[in-house]
Amino acid sequence: MHADEIDIDALLVTRLLAAQFPQWAHLPVEPVPSAGTDNALFRLGDDLAVRLPRVSWTTGQVEKDQQWLPRLAPHLPLAVPVPLGCGHPGDGYPWTWGVYRWLDGVEASIDRLADPRAAAVELARFLVALQGIDATGGPASAWRGGPLVKRDQETRAAIAALDGEVDIDAVTAAWDEALAAPAWSGPPVWVHGDLAPGNLLVVGGRLSAVIDFAAVSVGDPACDLLVAWNLFTGDSRAAFRAELGVDDDTWARGRGWALSVALIQLPYYLHTNPALVANARHVIGEVTRPISGHAPCS
Repeated sequence: MHADEIDIDALLVTRLLAAQFPQWAHLPVEPVPSAGTDNALFRLGDDLAVRLPRVSWTTGQVEKDQQWLPRLAPHLPLAVPVPLGCGHPGDGYPWTWGVYRWLDGVEASIDRLADPRAAAVELARFLVALQGIDATGGPASAWRGGPLVKRDQETRAAIAALDGEVDIDAVTAAWDEALAAPAWSGPPVWVHGDLAPGNLLVVGGRLSAVIDFAAVSVGDPACDLLVAWNLFTGDSRAAFRAELGVDDDTWARGRGWALSVALIQLPYYLHTNPALVANARHVIGEVTRPISGHAPCS
C-alpha cells in the first residue's frame, strides 16, 4: 500500500519473539487480515497480538500506546488495547513494535450491528467518557484534532486528483461549507483520532472494543465525529449526535473531517485497498447526498 513499506511476515515475528520475548516464542503466529494501512497485525496464540509498523511515518505509535492507554482505559466503557510488551529493532526490522492482549471481535459494519441506533448511542457514550478524562499533559495533535483548515491544501489536491471519480462541484461545495464553520474555541479534550469501522470491534452484534489509538491526542473533538458518516446513517447518525449533544459548528467540522479523510484516502489507496476505497466512496456519498433538494447539514 505504501511505496516504502517493509515486508513483514510470520517468520520475522517469530524470530523477534525468540530474541526478545522467549516466554511467548513457542506460540503459533498467524497474520490477521485487515484493511488497516499503518501496521501489520498477527495473532499470537489464543490470547495475544503482535503489532508492527509498516512504514517509517507510523513509528512511535507503540510508545504512545505504552504511555497513554493504561491511563485512559480505566475510564472507558468499551475495551481498548492492553500493551503487554514493547519490542525493539532487531533481525532487520528497524522500529519499535508491540505485544498486546488479543481482543475478540470482527470489524464493524452497519450490517454486523444488531441495533445500529443502540451502537451509535454506546459509541457516543464512549466519546463522552474519553472527552471527560483530564487532558492535562496529553499529547498535542500532530495528525487529527487540530484546526480543519490545516487540511485544506491536501484536501483540494485530492479533489483535483479525483476529477472523473467523484462529483467535483459537490465535494468542493461541501468542503467549503465545512471550512466556514468557526474553529473550536473550547479547551482541548481527548480524541481517538481515527474512528473508522476497522477500528471498532463487534461481538454478537454489539460494539465490544475500540482499537488503534495511534492518533490519540488532545484537541478539537470534531475529528471523532467522522464515524457518523463512515459507519452510521439515518436514525443511527441522529442518535449518535443527540447522545453527544454536539453543537452545529462542531457537527459541521466533523462532517468536514469525514469528507477530507475520505477524499485523501480515495486516490492514495485506489488500487491497493478495496475495503478502504469502498468506505471512502460511501462517506463521500453520504456527505454530499442532497436531503429534500437541499445541501445536507447532517
